[in-house]
Amino acid sequence: MEVKKRSTPILPWMRSPVDVNQFEACALNLVPCLDPRLEVALDKMGFSSLFPVQVAVWQETIGPGAFERDLCINSPTGSGKTLAYALPIVQKLSTRSVKCLRALVVLPTRDLALQVKEVFAAIAPALGLSVGLAVGQSSIADEISELIKRPKLEAGICYDPEDVTRELQSSVDILVATPGRLMDHINSTKGFTLEHLCYLVVDETDRLLREAYQSWLPTVLQLTQSNEESLFPLANSFLSSTFGSLKTIRRCGVERGFKGKPHPRLVKMVLSATLTQDPSKLAQLNLHHPLLMTTGKRRYQLPEKLESYKLICESNLRPLYLVALLQELGEEKCIVFTSSTESTHRLCTLLNLFGDLGIKIKEYSGLQRQSRRSKTLKSFREGKVQVLVSSDAMTRGMDVQGVRNVINYDIPAYIKTYIHRAGRTARAGQAGRCFTLLHKYEVKRFKKMLQKADNESVPHYSVPSSSIETLRAAYNSALGKLKETVESEASRKRKFGSKFSKLSRTKPTDRLKG
Repeated sequence: MEVKKRSTPILPWMRSPVDVNQFEACALNLVPCLDPRLEVALDKMGFSSLFPVQVAVWQETIGPGAFERDLCINSPTGSGKTLAYALPIVQKLSTRSVKCLRALVVLPTRDLALQVKEVFAAIAPALGLSVGLAVGQSSIADEISELIKRPKLEAGICYDPEDVTRELQSSVDILVATPGRLMDHINSTKGFTLEHLCYLVVDETDRLLREAYQSWLPTVLQLTQSNEESLFPLANSFLSSTFGSLKTIRRCGVERGFKGKPHPRLVKMVLSATLTQDPSKLAQLNLHHPLLMTTGKRRYQLPEKLESYKLICESNLRPLYLVALLQELGEEKCIVFTSSTESTHRLCTLLNLFGDLGIKIKEYSGLQRQSRRSKTLKSFREGKVQVLVSSDAMTRGMDVQGVRNVINYDIPAYIKTYIHRAGRTARAGQAGRCFTLLHKYEVKRFKKMLQKADNESVPHYSVPSSSIETLRAAYNSALGKLKETVESEASRKRKFGSKFSKLSRTKPTDRLKG
């Protein structure tokens, strides 16, 4: 007897989403109410029009929607979600008269946060706004000096420390942060406050909700709740102005739909290419009359111009098929995904031991320092590196122009992972290809997984058998060198500590031969 899988109930507001496909791209000079300064900034970035998802979000924020509802945006990778929320937030904050932290964007990884910060930094200064970054890339002291403005103290005068603390002000209007470093500032940085926060963006929502990250979300929501400690808010206002410190009073609403909720409310925008439908996870966000915006009726969406292929490999020869495929692709930018950081390291090492393949191959994984990853990513963007071998650290949100191909060296375990991996190519309306290397016994599982994205048939891609035979000698030689390399790393680990501990737990060729 078959046991039916228990389905998760869909929340009522998710049943009738706004279909982004109903919107068309719009030339910048035709976007209603777009600040001319933003138009100039976008033009400098190379944009001549807004994509459909950006037009749809603009309508619900600056247009008739006027941020009356919290927005949940489920749109394919590469569709332009970052600019979709950055534009309306920057335009709304452009009328502010006092500088304080009013918008917070939270992302799961440093690399993604750096990328989003660059987008804001390209448009916010045009409207007189400042953007900060809190990701742990630099010391917390350096971050504090960038985020907090201290009063100028004159020499020879004795100041009360409490008065100095009260005069601390935010140096930024918008903060892009990772959860861990955000909590560091909340807990220990004097003058850092979310009291005046108007906008909260949770990018890559499903990942941020899946992992606790020091309870950052309930902390942020608690710090932006009603603060009606006094029966005399006007007195509070008077005292605040007397001591020169800005105060935002949030009161609990009593009207229908606002009862028990703080006002002015914290507007939330949550985004993902694979937005969760789990009510218990979405409840953590405490959304206000949420509006779901999605692309089409399917929950899982692949980029429109993506071509998917499967490449069937003979047993134990997967690296040979990968090398043969890379040689066929030539110097086209390509990202190769593996299932773990240790597989990434070993595969990249093996590829570079093959001899001169005529392409530059680099590793990109969580085992590396942030500075090294940033340097590698810069070289890849500039075309100095043609192939990145990556763990899933790069699957979410990362935008590198000109990536023509994605290769799944290891089959993804879930359709969500496939979507995020494949989404590194075919971005912003460009064409791209995704190849998945499979053994015969994996074909059925692969087909079943892609059916969840309404992808019924994936064409077979083949490499000439002559190419495989030509590479065998080089492959056997590379395997021998790989074994020596990993043993050398293991020896250094024993001598200098645990830096390479993860690399020596399994035989160096076990995973790669599969």
